[in-house]
Formats: sequence, C-alpha cells, structure tokens
Amino acid sequence: MAQQDLFQSPDYFNVDELLTDEHKLIRETVRNYVKKEISPIIEDYAQRAAFPQQIVKQLGDLGCFGPTVPVAYGGGGLDYISYGLMMQELERGDSGVRSTASVQGSLVMFPIYAYGSEEQKKKYLPKLASGEWLGCFGLTEPNHGSDPGSMESRFTDAGDHVILNGSKMWISNAPYAQVAVVWAKGEDGVVKGMILERGMEGFSTPETHGKWSLRASATGELVFDNVKVPKENILPGVKGLRGPLSCLTKARYGIAWGAVGAAMDCYYTALKYSQERTQFGKPIGAFQIQQKKLAEMVTEITKAQLLNWRMGVLMNENKVTPQQVSMAKRNACEIATHIARDARQMLGGMGITGEFSVMRHMMNLESVITYEGTHDIHLLITGLDVTGFNAFS
Repeated sequence: MAQQDLFQSPDYFNVDELLTDEHKLIRETVRNYVKKEISPIIEDYAQRAAFPQQIVKQLGDLGCFGPTVPVAYGGGGLDYISYGLMMQELERGDSGVRSTASVQGSLVMFPIYAYGSEEQKKKYLPKLASGEWLGCFGLTEPNHGSDPGSMESRFTDAGDHVILNGSKMWISNAPYAQVAVVWAKGEDGVVKGMILERGMEGFSTPETHGKWSLRASATGELVFDNVKVPKENILPGVKGLRGPLSCLTKARYGIAWGAVGAAMDCYYTALKYSQERTQFGKPIGAFQIQQKKLAEMVTEITKAQLLNWRMGVLMNENKVTPQQVSMAKRNACEIATHIARDARQMLGGMGITGEFSVMRHMMNLESVITYEGTHDIHLLITGLDVTGFNAFS
C-alpha cells in the first residue's frame, strides 16, 4: 500500500519568486488533485498495467487539456509557464498521467488549433478540452522512429475523400482515443495531417502489451486499411514535416517540465527516507555518501527548474527555438533518470517495492528519455545548432 502523499517541492534558489500568484495557484490546484486522485491509486494501476480511464474527465475538468488554447475553443487561455507547472505536477504523480495530458494538449489540440479550419476547431477542440473525447497523435511508425521523413503511411486522392493506408506504433492514448491526428504522405510525397475518428471503416487501434514502463498509460498502434478520410478532415494550414515537428516542440516543452516533477518526487522520497531510516546507530542521511547523493539531486533539480522557467518566458514571448526546447527536454530526462536511480539505491530493498514511487518513476523515465526524440538525437540537435554540421546525414 502506497504511503500517504505528503510531497513538498524543493525550491533551493527561490524560483517561486519568479512565478505569479496565478502560477502558484494553478500549481497548487494540480498538486492537490494528484495527492487526492492519483497517488492513492496509481501504484495499483501500474502493477496491473491498466489505464485509469476516469482521469480523462478529471483532467478535462481541471483544465489540464490544452490550457494554452483560447477560451473561445474550450481551452484555458493560460500562458506556457502555467502549462509547464501543470505538467510538472502531473508527472510528479506519474509519467503516464502527464503523457495523457501532453498528447491531448500539445499533439492533438495544438495542431487542430494552429493548422485546422474554423470548422475543425469548433468541432473538435471543446470536446477534447473537456475530456469528453480523448485524442492521440500518429507520427512514429514500426520502421521509422527518429526518422519521420521516411514514413510509409500513404494517402491517395479519391474525389471528395482520400484513401489512407499504413500504420503507426507506440501511440499514447490510442486504445481509448475517439480522435487521432495522423501524418501521412500524399501521392506527391508531401506530408499532411488529417483527423481520423473512431468508427471509420478500416481504422483500428490494437493495444500494446508487455511494457515494463508507462504501465498505467494506454499505448497502442494505429492501423489504416483503406480508410476513407473526408477531405474536410485534412488540416489545411500546414504541409511537410514542419507540421508534426512543431507539435513535438510543444510536447517536448511539457516533457521538460514533467520530468523535473518526477525527479522532485524521487528526491523528496529519498530525503525523507534518509531522515527516518537508521543504520549503524544514526539516520542514513547523516552519512557523507548519502548527503553527496542528495546534494547532487537538489543541485540538478535547481538547474533544471531555472532552465525550464527561462524556456517558459521565451515560449510566452514567442522567442524560443526548437533547439532550446530540445536541450531542456534532454537535460530534464537525463537528470531525472540519474536521480531516480540514486534514490532507488538510497532506499535499498524498499526501493524496488510499490510502497514507494521511485521504481515506478525509474521505469517510466526510460520511456520519457526515449520518446519524442531520444537522448542521442537531442544531443545531435544541439550539436548541429552549435557547429553547423549535420550529423544526421
């Protein structure tokens, strides 16, 4: 049985002074939701590899779906620091819960808002924002992960509709989604986005089983077998890889904040354990090597908090570059995986049990460090940006 959630976040450099009262209120609201609704149940769902479907409506009611989308379309009309803090708190609870919200807001609602027609925005965004509908995003394919430009999914013109064939893999939310934003190549080789709805003939979403990571998140495939997609479902505002890549920039922004939330939870758990667990006549936190681990954890969390805050300011000013977001995503995932591992070791044998959250975070982060750009791919994005040499080709 998981212990009562008493989490308090570290703020070693008074980063809270950089936040508005509204930012802090939003963070507190989501933190309280996680303590009340997520922490008591998440271990059971993760152990059973089951998706807590009730969170979809809860996250909608809380305003965690598309919080930066204008109020006119059902969103929250909030800034990007608010969005980041929401993702931080959700992932502090579980990476899978944050993934559900990230996909809905950044990968489904954002492209419909940014590139959709007025009719598409009015039809889909309010239902996605409220949690009435769950969405997913189809880019990654069985043979093409880091190289989306080589995708094999194709659509052909058939008058008032197109015929879509192909498949996508590792798709969060897929088994339960009513809506899918899918990217495929036309007969001219140009990538376009389109909105698929559950129930379209030839469209199926088989679930992916056997995961050791993100076990409380629903993952599946998208399979297209001569699916008829009405032309009014094609996103008119973008073509080429710029469309899906811009969505990934928004999602990576949320991941950068979210992974820090997971790191904070691991640090807090290890800190409390080190103050209460006694060995050789004193709390283990009194030993130098344990203090070294905790000091390094809080240092890396602090650096990541400052990086994320600055990224949020730049995002609000529409000045952030995809390369800056890439660096923040890679950094947050790297520090979080190291912190989770050190925290696990500090807890000894208890660290592998479901009584504490650390091992679950540790396994989840193995997915988070891989999806939406692997650790190595993000390193090369930074490398290209600083040297001007393209190591991808």
